[in-house]
Amino acid sequence: MTEPRPTPIIVFDVNETLLDITSLSPLFERVFGDSAVLREWFAQLILYSQTMTLSGRYAPFGKLAVGALHMLGTIHGITIKSDDIDEFKQRMSVLPAHPDAAPALETLRDAGFRLVTLSNSASAASPTPLERAGLADFFERSFSVEAVSKFKPAPETYQWVASELNVSTAQLVLVACHFWDTAGAQAAGCSGALVTRSHNAVLPLAELPAPDLIAEDLGVLAKKIIARWGAP
Repeated sequence: MTEPRPTPIIVFDVNETLLDITSLSPLFERVFGDSAVLREWFAQLILYSQTMTLSGRYAPFGKLAVGALHMLGTIHGITIKSDDIDEFKQRMSVLPAHPDAAPALETLRDAGFRLVTLSNSASAASPTPLERAGLADFFERSFSVEAVSKFKPAPETYQWVASELNVSTAQLVLVACHFWDTAGAQAAGCSGALVTRSHNAVLPLAELPAPDLIAEDLGVLAKKIIARWGAP
């Protein structure tokens, strides 16, 4: 008799996957005169977070985010003022949830899945960004890479979550809207589920694993997760 397969634990990325970073756009429009600089800032933030890890160094994600903002100011010939930093930090603390987040999380929870988060952001005092966005109650735990002083997609980040949950990485499904995150999770032994939000797509390269699941929003992705990994 075949033993029932264990139901995997679903691990959610936070920024941009669950929380909408486009709420920062008014700040970038005011400071740089172009809201599109938001995407330039975010790309630099991810680039230099990975540079820190590859260089064996670590600084909190929020500190790195402010540094990237100052760097872009230098590149664009704009002085970033203390009031700009204050506004930036305030907006980062109240990022709204994407409209599809809560319904998808409820669907997965009701289907019996355990849900946790894994974020590059440092842990925060209550009320956390997830609490402010109304999503915190869906998750049994929220993990920060600060525990291992490495940023995703370093394998240690996903392995640490598995260790804390007392499971193997094979029992984790990483949900993210960033292909670099799902690819990193798969390299560490997890499954990867990609939601293709705006500005995100799969890198078509044979040397990198395609996500196990791909969907255009979290609602569709939740249904695919249940169809693939739900109880037999």
